[in-house]
Amino acid sequence: MDKNFQEEFTQIIKFKPPLYKQRHQFIKDLVEKYRPKKVADLGCADCSLLRMLKFCSCIEVLAGLDICANVMKEKMHTLSPLPVDYLQPSERSLTVTLHHGSVAHKDPCMLGFDLVTCIELIEHLEEPELKKFPEVVFGFMAPSIVVISTPNSEFNPLLPGVMLYRHPDHKFEWNQAQFQSWALETARCYDYSVEFTGVGHPPTGMEKAGFCTQIGVFVRKYPQAGESVQSEKPTEAVYKTVFKAVYPSLKDEKYLQNAVISEVIFTAQIIKHRLMSKREEYGDDPERKSKFQPSMDCFSDYLGKLVVEKNMEPFISGNEVYIPLATIFSFPKVNRLCGTFEKLCKLIAGKVTLSSDGSAVMFNIENEEN
Repeated sequence: MDKNFQEEFTQIIKFKPPLYKQRHQFIKDLVEKYRPKKVADLGCADCSLLRMLKFCSCIEVLAGLDICANVMKEKMHTLSPLPVDYLQPSERSLTVTLHHGSVAHKDPCMLGFDLVTCIELIEHLEEPELKKFPEVVFGFMAPSIVVISTPNSEFNPLLPGVMLYRHPDHKFEWNQAQFQSWALETARCYDYSVEFTGVGHPPTGMEKAGFCTQIGVFVRKYPQAGESVQSEKPTEAVYKTVFKAVYPSLKDEKYLQNAVISEVIFTAQIIKHRLMSKREEYGDDPERKSKFQPSMDCFSDYLGKLVVEKNMEPFISGNEVYIPLATIFSFPKVNRLCGTFEKLCKLIAGKVTLSSDGSAVMFNIENEEN
């Protein structure tokens, strides 16, 4: 719903933070607690909740559904990857999709979600839609957790300007007993438990009014029955996809390779810089220089190759600096990105200048010293 429309009625109450932000924070806290991978927001409107959830590291799939395509289209660009997402891809995958359709209809694209949120949605439904809603969400979609928030009509007398409902598009607004009765019956029918809470505390002395926004958190009691249940799911798509974004991820070999190459070069440059600084520090002093043997010696091809193969120490040979891949692989970030030494070698093959035997990153310092 239009959060600005609702918030104008709550200026005297002065919820801090604003009520819609409290609802969003409630969902974020729930995500941090249960760590769902797939989350769907029904009645996503301007996508503000989805924009917040895309930063939650556990979420790999985000989906939004709304009956009004124009509202989604106005803000859907805010769900697109930013340049920084390509420069620094995340270790997780993330796909964000927006669908145009009604929560009274079933579509297989909404199957398999861990968490489904319905924030200030049900009060916008006509009676026939509201009757179908439980079967679609709890029976068909059957996620592990469903969160439903709706206005608490007992709070309305405290909101200046509210005559009947808080928004002209509301078809009803329930008091606490009505919402809890509906929620308990829905939970019973579809094998869910439900706990009640809310956001927007009443003023001191008015505690009986309850929260401004009442919330029901439904948790499925038992896992789905499996193939027998899935076989009953219709396969016909009825929603129209209006937006889809696939974020760059290190799970994609292309982005992983770029990240590894950049990190290898960066790490090797740091090691080379330290090595060159040491050589300048020791200079021509024989005693001090001896402590830097064998790195300061000009090795024969054979000896240089032997050191690279048997020693993790970087060294200088003539105008060449050698940084063993084993040394680079020992750095935590490189190790985490690659997992194995073999994968490191595979990812940088042909992309980084290596020694003749491929065991060390090689730099020519002739031009740097001139």
